[in-house]
Amino acid sequence: MSDIDIILQELIKFRNDRDWEQFHNPKDLAIAISAEAGELLEVFLWKQAEEAKVEKVKEELADILAFSFLLAEKYGFSIKDIMLEKINKNGEKYPVNKAKGTAKKYNEL
Repeated sequence: MSDIDIILQELIKFRNDRDWEQFHNPKDLAIAISAEAGELLEVFLWKQAEEAKVEKVKEELADILAFSFLLAEKYGFSIKDIMLEKINKNGEKYPVNKAKGTAKKYNEL
């Protein structure tokens, strides 16, 4: 069993033990991801990046990932597959010879 499968299995058990699946529709999971991303941003607000509390960054990132994994599960997506597909698409949009060392968007390369 892969690490992703173990994590997903634990998330589902946690959710199901509390009868929370009824609240985990795609819309609300997407909103939860956005809300948690806002909490991650708040860790950095008015600070230099190195001033951010590492433990808080880990906590908020874990929340984002948890809801993201649950949303993928809701749609029956393989996390590995969708991540590799996206990396490949980004590779096409951002070829190394054009994108290396620049933060320009793909349509500006």
